Amino acid sequence: MEGKLGFKTLQQKAKERYHVYPPVYEDIRDWPIYKASELRDSFILSLNKNVFNRLTKEHEGKLYDLLAKTIFDERIRVKEEPWKVDPPNEKQTWASLQKRLVIAHDNGNDEQQLAEYHKILEEIIDRYSEEVVSTFKLKTFKFARKFLTFFFNKLLNTGATIRNFRRRIYKKGMSVHERLNCQGSVDEIRELMKKGTVVIVPTHFSNLDSILIGYAIDAVVGLPAFSYGAGLNLYNTGYTAYFMNRLGPYRVDRRKKNAVYLETLKGVSKLSIEWGVNNLFFPGGTRSRSGALESKLKMGLLGTAIEAQRILLEKNKGQKIFIVPLVLGYHFVLEAQFLIEQQLQKEGKELYIRKNDQSYSFRKVTRFIWRLFTRKSDITLSFGKPLDVLGNFVDKDGASLDRQGNVVDIKDYFSSDGIVSENLQRERQYTKILADRIVDRYHKDNIVLSSHLVAFAGFQLFKKEHPNLDLFALLRMPTEDYIFKNESLYDILNRLKNKLIELEGMGKVKLSPQIYWEDEALLKDGIQQMGSFHATRPLMLNKKRRVIVSQNFKILYFYHNRLTGYGLEKFV
Repeated sequence: MEGKLGFKTLQQKAKERYHVYPPVYEDIRDWPIYKASELRDSFILSLNKNVFNRLTKEHEGKLYDLLAKTIFDERIRVKEEPWKVDPPNEKQTWASLQKRLVIAHDNGNDEQQLAEYHKILEEIIDRYSEEVVSTFKLKTFKFARKFLTFFFNKLLNTGATIRNFRRRIYKKGMSVHERLNCQGSVDEIRELMKKGTVVIVPTHFSNLDSILIGYAIDAVVGLPAFSYGAGLNLYNTGYTAYFMNRLGPYRVDRRKKNAVYLETLKGVSKLSIEWGVNNLFFPGGTRSRSGALESKLKMGLLGTAIEAQRILLEKNKGQKIFIVPLVLGYHFVLEAQFLIEQQLQKEGKELYIRKNDQSYSFRKVTRFIWRLFTRKSDITLSFGKPLDVLGNFVDKDGASLDRQGNVVDIKDYFSSDGIVSENLQRERQYTKILADRIVDRYHKDNIVLSSHLVAFAGFQLFKKEHPNLDLFALLRMPTEDYIFKNESLYDILNRLKNKLIELEGMGKVKLSPQIYWEDEALLKDGIQQMGSFHATRPLMLNKKRRVIVSQNFKILYFYHNRLTGYGLEKFV
């Protein structure tokens, strides 16, 4: 049917399906991230003061140990892991700080020692702050906006109806907006944007996630830019460093594990939220190596949102902080092979035997690149219901609602005898509650794609037909020795589909339209979409033999894992 429709007709139908929202703020100068960047010096002064006060309080009487360990770790890093982006005077700076610390420790009275310790700590914090806090430049952002439109148009194969390769490169195809399927509580989030500070907490599967989300919330959802952490390694090349330094993300150096640096990072997140800058961070901490939705979250950055809310309440500011879970849905993950290898090595240790990689022949790489330009694949962004920092749902006006739908005042949760006060133990408990709530929403707001369901059905069939083999033995089986039986695959697919439809009715998951297709069409779409960019396919139809086979059980397992956590295994 689609082949008979004109290209303009297809474009029009896509525009009707995918809505592009007008900007919440017409003028970029009204964006919170822009306003904060204009006050960068003041922001750093406040940050330094906050971090210094927190560290001197937590390490009272043990400042020498804190400083000695920090300086020791940094000197080791400079020697063993130098990067181009590192300041040219790093080695001399840390050597000088160590010398001053030793002199202060060995000479002088307690008062003189403490004064010097404080001075050294202030210098280290300021050094970290200047490194971490970036800027937001208007001209750079506007250029990046245009460049990313071009980049994603090509990467996401938006010219998919154009068969000729040369025409595909130069002729305009469908807009990138028509590949970014933004669903969920978008209208509510837009309403809340002017009533408080929004913190988006997405799932994390690919290195493309940050840039993809950033583009989608600007170009499709119409939200202002969010502050987020970007790995310092991205600044290692001149062109990348130029843009990253001017687009607002704070810089994260994962080589640095010392307490001073980590407290500075948390301080950036907390203070920017206090200042009303909308934030985005991945609470899982890193990309999902298994391909599954996150089930455990890191507490550090989540805790900064809770602490920032308490500070705003202490200052009698009515500004609320809203937490928005975001679930990304891909038919393919570019790094899937690398990620699942890491996961299996971590789980299996001596049981896992890594085979030599045979996927990088010139022919297979060429096919991979061709697929990059010839396949089309939607990406879904499912925006969950907004929450307050305690995990309560909020309505469009920002009012918090308890489980029975009653309005609650979150100030009461931070108060003792009617007075808002700091209680770190209490806030740590609130952070755990919020983390559990986000994980729950990840599973309920997850949009099941055809590739997710077909991968789960395929791997479960493979597993059921080899009941005596453990996971690692299964993955070592030669792919040419196994054929997926069509009748069995259809049976499992139908059972799983019916269960997922039941779960959707209960509000426990969301389904893409393709899940409701007839089994044959669903299976075909799932196979075509699943891992379509990989040199070796997780599932494919052998046209000569007219059977379904796998070229890579590991990648099939990776995509299968997206539907773990729903108890579907017992329906196979």
